Amino acid sequence: MAYRVPNIFPIDTQASTAVGVNLPFSAPWAFTSTYTTRDAIKANMINWFLTNKGERPFKPDFGGNLRSFIFDQINNQTFDGLKEKIQSDLRQYFSQVQIRDIEILGEEDLNSIQVILTYSIINFGIQDEINLTFTNG
Repeated sequence: MAYRVPNIFPIDTQASTAVGVNLPFSAPWAFTSTYTTRDAIKANMINWFLTNKGERPFKPDFGGNLRSFIFDQINNQTFDGLKEKIQSDLRQYFSQVQIRDIEILGEEDLNSIQVILTYSIINFGIQDEINLTFTNG
């Protein structure tokens, strides 16, 4: 009987070695660290969603720029365009991530958009979800 040995990221083998920076910045000091590649990729993707284009020095095209969508007319056409944009941008910046599902919910009266992204990390059997809400307030 065949047994599939799961791949692990080589850096994840050292439990005391930080891999990245966690979001949100809520520690008593400047920030907390992530210690697994799963957490680091999730934090990096959240950072991408929360960044507006032109906001990051030397990478003017980096960022989800999703706050701009809350001022658009909220309808299925807007959501379809937003889904396509998210998929193409994530393929460019996060090639190790495979998108399983993107659900976009909107509240027209509140000018808010909720993005629920279900994804997996290719070749490692890791699945996770990001749930973010953008409002104009």
